Order: sequence, then structure tokens, then C-alpha cells
Amino acid sequence: MTEEGQGAEAQGDGRRHGRRAAPKRSRHRTEGEAPAEEPPSSDVTMQLRFEPPSDETMQLRFEPPPPADATMELRVVQRSELPDRSARDGRTPPAAAPTTLLGRLAAAVAPLLAAPARFLAPVTRRLAPYADRLAPYARRLAPYARRLRPQYPRPGRADWRRWIPSWRQSLGAVVSAVGMSGAFLVVAYAATDIPENLNSYATQQDNVFFWSDGTPMARTGWVQRQAMPLKDIPEDVRWAVVAAENASFYSDPGISVSGIGRAVWRTVGSGDTQGGSTITQQYVKNVYLNQNQTVSRKFTEAMIALKLDNRMSKDKILEGYLNTSWFGRGTYGIQRAAQAYYGKEVGDLNVSEAAFLASLLKGAGLYDPTLSQANHARAVERWNWILDRMVDVGKLSPTERATYKKFPEPLKRSPSFDTGKQSDYLVELAQQYAKKAAGISDKDFDLGGYQIYTTFDRKRETSLTDAVAKARKEAKEDDPGAARTAHYGASSIASDGRILAVYGGPDHRTQGYNESNATTVPAGSAFTPFVYAAGLEHGVRKTRDGTVSTVTGESLYDGDDGVPVSTPEGPYWDRSGKKVAAHNDGEKSYGQISLHQALANSVNTPFMQLGMDTGLDTVRGTAEAAGLLSSSFGAQVPALSLGNSTPSAIRMASAYGTFAADGRHVEPYSVSRITRNGSKVTLKKPASRRAMSQKVAEEVEAALADAFRTAHPTDAGTTAGAPAVTASDEVAGKIGTTQNDTALWYVGTAKSVSTAVVVYRMDLAKSLEPLPLKGIAGTASDSVPYDIWSGAMSPLG
Repeated sequence: MTEEGQGAEAQGDGRRHGRRAAPKRSRHRTEGEAPAEEPPSSDVTMQLRFEPPSDETMQLRFEPPPPADATMELRVVQRSELPDRSARDGRTPPAAAPTTLLGRLAAAVAPLLAAPARFLAPVTRRLAPYADRLAPYARRLAPYARRLRPQYPRPGRADWRRWIPSWRQSLGAVVSAVGMSGAFLVVAYAATDIPENLNSYATQQDNVFFWSDGTPMARTGWVQRQAMPLKDIPEDVRWAVVAAENASFYSDPGISVSGIGRAVWRTVGSGDTQGGSTITQQYVKNVYLNQNQTVSRKFTEAMIALKLDNRMSKDKILEGYLNTSWFGRGTYGIQRAAQAYYGKEVGDLNVSEAAFLASLLKGAGLYDPTLSQANHARAVERWNWILDRMVDVGKLSPTERATYKKFPEPLKRSPSFDTGKQSDYLVELAQQYAKKAAGISDKDFDLGGYQIYTTFDRKRETSLTDAVAKARKEAKEDDPGAARTAHYGASSIASDGRILAVYGGPDHRTQGYNESNATTVPAGSAFTPFVYAAGLEHGVRKTRDGTVSTVTGESLYDGDDGVPVSTPEGPYWDRSGKKVAAHNDGEKSYGQISLHQALANSVNTPFMQLGMDTGLDTVRGTAEAAGLLSSSFGAQVPALSLGNSTPSAIRMASAYGTFAADGRHVEPYSVSRITRNGSKVTLKKPASRRAMSQKVAEEVEAALADAFRTAHPTDAGTTAGAPAVTASDEVAGKIGTTQNDTALWYVGTAKSVSTAVVVYRMDLAKSLEPLPLKGIAGTASDSVPYDIWSGAMSPLG
């Protein structure tokens, strides 16, 4: 035999295999005669012929002849299995490169074939200690295993019967398949881990904002989902879902073998998909995997479900399933489904409504009865089936079942949120406050699940918005060019700090800039009440070394127009070398006038001088204590007393509310409480603090009440309802004009609610510099801000 033939290796003396071969027991036939008739001799030989090629032979010679009962074992090995001489000499044999195409292909495939072996290596090592124990049994079974070995075509059979396996072979194939499948499942289960990271989309929720009366206002986030603890989901609702989807949920191992088989058959066999998953499997699909209907995904789903069922309680799995499942109408979770289809909380659902919602889990597009008549028929049929199923599983009595004969028709459409208009400005304010006051990070807030209960009053918000909308319409009709750049900011705030309403702009989708919170235009003469309060609270100093003198509402000041402002050293000069003088609206002079009357008649010049006598730093401190932000103040010059600061409408309303609250101030806030998935979130509410004495606050409020009655005598007893009974019920307010006619304000209080309105012009496409109003805001005696203010305050009547 040549080296290229079969690579056989044998020694004539046969000692290498430890056995002697008996020619008569050999099954190999020599050339020319049978081995049984060969006489014993020391020259016993045996010749083997290999086909193909037919000319290759091998001779074996035995000396001395073997015993009569001896057997011979002939082992044919590949050359690659033979020990290399260089290896025997301690040298590393060189690798032989394949010379044929088939050899190179085999070399390339070899690493791939070795991968399963590496994968199973840990299991093999664990089973190795048991191999010796099983060896005796394996030897006993070896003859039967050889008989089970298939031989095709089967010897001794003819025609088609040659290709039909025997019962032994069939049994062996079945046992082998079952054993290999079992081993594969064991290995797959051991190799499968529950993912540490949940599907972020499955855990993301929306944040819901509510009006002050508890009704929904708006929501934010990409997903309509609100997780609910299982304890807050009625038991009837839970069992409606369990009866519909997986009645054996509390007893099964997390998977359904028959269901998986049906799903795989449908997926592989017909290209269609079908359910059959348990609640545990569906939960795994929702939170760990994707929605792809493939065999590999279903297999992974089953393995994770088995492990999850061993590690997590059934109640926790059911809770997760109810909070992550799709119910149609853009909703995820049973809570959002209850709101979308019945406009109620999940805790308020009855068994009949729960049975309908459970039917949606089979496919909302097929069972939402509002979509089509066919859907309605399917929904009614499945609703009846689920209720009957609840009776079958013992979770609904036949008597109670009999009471549910009428299908619980859901709402035609989901309760919509008013988004894109004013509510988005409200949401923006509430969101900023909630994050700051509750210490919620942006990341946590974006994950959702928060319920934010705001302080916004729906009726007041509607009244304020309608009043501004009316003013906008009239301005557009009177002067379209000026109206195009007109801006309106407004806010209503209670004396306890609650922001009740704001007007932020025409539409948040087209203008994200919030007018009510903007600090772009000066307060003008609307700032003078703070100067008056500072003088009353702290007194004045006429000379640098003089004593502080008390100021009252009857103290007289020069009310003439153009009166130079003086300091203890003399007139106040500006940088250009001119004396600084104050001016009244219309350049009107009033002579000597009391401070109370000056505020009531909107005379400006006394307050510029009062600010200098009191001290500009003291005036600024009083205004900040009342509620204005330090960042809104400009240069500390005489013009500070006439409102060179730029407060927002929210801050002006809040500060005026301090006068109505007897001198106590509460920082404005827009959120009263926060919960997350039903659990209370700690929220720091602003505390009330004293900004000025009660006596000073009452005097300023009284002067503002006189200002309101003087400017609007016909409205004094009607705008805010009945005549005032107490100081807190007094209707008080004042107009605010600016030197260059770039803004017009009206700020007033009625029944402990303050509202500030400002109108100004600004072309945001060009700059942030205010433009002249050009009459678009009316006049001091007939102003647009006052019309908006009175419209916003009308609900108090």
C-alpha cells in the first residue's frame, strides 16, 4: 500500500497493538484461498486489497503463528493522526499547507466546525467525572447501538423497502432527537441571561399636568403611559386580563409549549404570525425584546420567560405587563387606556369595562368599536367571551355575570389635551418650577411618570386669553402694520403666591417666547408704589448728616412738571452736564401735592424726588422684598424711581399682591403638588415672609384704590363685583406709562388677586429694542391694558 493510499501503519510482528491475529478468525479474504484452510506455519501471511485503486495491496506476516482462538484488530488511521518523527524528537512539526482545493476548503471550514465544541466544552468538563461510571453500561449497549446504526439501502430488502428504517432505527432516531433537544435546551437555558437594561421605550412614560380643579390640562412625552402599582388596579380588572390572555398564569412556568409550537408553525410554515404566548412571555417581549415575529426572537423570549418566572413574583410580572401593553389610541398601560376609552381612572372601572379593555390586548385595531361596524361586532363577541371566561375560572359569579348584558360603549374619541396654544406656556412654567422645587433632574423628568397639579385656574385662564384675543383683533383692524409687532403679556396671581393665569403669546407653536415671563420693557410709573412704600417704611433724609424724617401720605412734594431732582449737595447732574428733571404725563403740573394724592392721580415728579430722599438702594431693597427680581433692575440713578427696571408681568402682579396681603409676600409658584405613579413627591413650597409693615401696605393699597376710583369712576363698584367690605376686597390699580412711550401697563388687585398687563411693540426678527406704541395701546385715560385687566378680573363679579 502506498503512502498516498490510506496511510495505514502495521508491523509484521503485530506487537504494537498488543494482540496476535488468527488468520482463521479474520474476516479479510486472502488472494486465492480461504484463511481457514491454510495450514499453521511460521510464514502465515495475509494480503489485503483496497479498491479503488485495485492494484494497491498490503501483506501482513505473523511469526510465530497465532493461537487458534486469537482475534486480529486492524486499525486504519489518517496520516495526520500519526505521530510525527520531529515531535518524537522534541521538535515542533511544521504545518503542512493544503495542496488541493478540497483541502483548502476543509481548512477554512475547520474553525467553524470547532465553534460548537468550544461552546459545549464547559458542559463536557462537568460531565467528564461521570464518564467512567457510565462506561460499563455503554459497553453493554454497544452491540445494540451497532444494530441501530442505519444501513442504507438496508441489506436483505428489495425495492422501496430498502429505504424504510427498522423499528430499532426509528426508536434510536427518536431517542437521539429527544436527548439532543433536551441537552440543547439545558445548554440554552444556562447560557441565557435576563438583560440588565430594560427597553427604554417600554419604561418611558408621559408627564401629565392638571388644572387647579384636578382635571387634565396637558401631557408631555413621546409615550402615553402612566405606570400604576398593582395594588391600585382593582382585582376584577386584573382577572379580566388574566382570563382573556392566560388563565393558567398563576400556575404555569412562564411559557406555553403548545402556544410556542403553534406560533413557530405559523411563522415558519405559512409566513403568518399567531399569538400563543403567556403573559410572562408578552411582558418579556414588551420590556426586553423587540416586536419582530421571528423564530429566534420567540426562542429567546421563551428562555428569558422561564428564568424570569423563577426570579420574579407573578404579581410583579402582571403589574409590569399591565403597565407596558399597547391598548390603542396611542396609549400604553391600563391606566392610560381607562382614560382614553372611558375618561376615568383605572380604579373606577367596573368588570364590564375591564372586559372590553382586556379584549384590546388581542389587537386594538380590530377591537376598537368606534373604528367600524365589523370592529364593533368583534368587540361585543370577545367582551361576552371574556366575561364568560371569568365565570369559568371562578372569578365572576354567574349572578353577577347576568347583570352585564349591555356592551359598555367607550367614548367616541379620547379626551384631548389643549396643546399648542396657551396651555403650552403654562406647561413650560410648571415644568421649570417642578424641576427646581422638587429637585427633579432633566433625565428623570424625561423618563416621565409624573403627575403635576398646577395652580392654574381654567376659568381665569380662559377669561384672560379671550380678553387679549379681543384686543389683538381690534388692533389688527385699526392698524395692521403696528399690530404685527405688538406684544401682550399678562398674569394673574393670588396674594398667597399661586399663579392663576398667564398670557404668554398667540400660540406656543409659532412663538415659544413667553410674554408673561419676559423682562424686556421698563415698568414706568407702575413702579412708583414701591417708592412710596420705601419712603413710608424707612423715612427720608434731606441732608447728608441730617436725621431721618418720617413720611406719611399727607407729606407734601412738588408736583410740577420738569422739577429738577436734588440731592443733599444740590441738583443732580447727568453725564452730559444737564440737570435731571422729572416729567408728568402730558407735562401737566400739580404744584404742592401730598404723596397719597400724587399716587392716586399718577403724578410722577414727587416720587422721583422721594426716591432720592429715601435712598435709591433703599427703594430697590423694598421693591425686591415685595417680589421684583434683582436681575431686572437697571442703573441706580434717579430714573430708577420712575421704573427703569424691567420686571415681568408675573413679578409685577406678585409684587402688587404684597400690598393687598398686608405687607406679606409669597414667591409666585405654579405647582401645588406632584406625584409619580401615585406616590407623593416632596415639593418645597415658598413660605410667606414680611416685606413691609402692615400699616405701610394698607396705606399704599388705599392710595391705589383711590387711583382706581379716580381713573375709572364708573367701574369702581362694578368691575370686581359688590363694593369692598374689607381692605383685602378693595379694588385697586394703577396705570404705568414710560418716558418714550414704548410700553403701557395696568396693574391692579381685586379680592386678593392681582393682575398685571403690559402692551409693547418689538420686532423680534430685527432686535430686542422696544418700539414706540403709536397709539396701539390706547391712552392713559382709555388704555388697552386696562380693558384686558378688567376682562380678566370679571369672573370675580
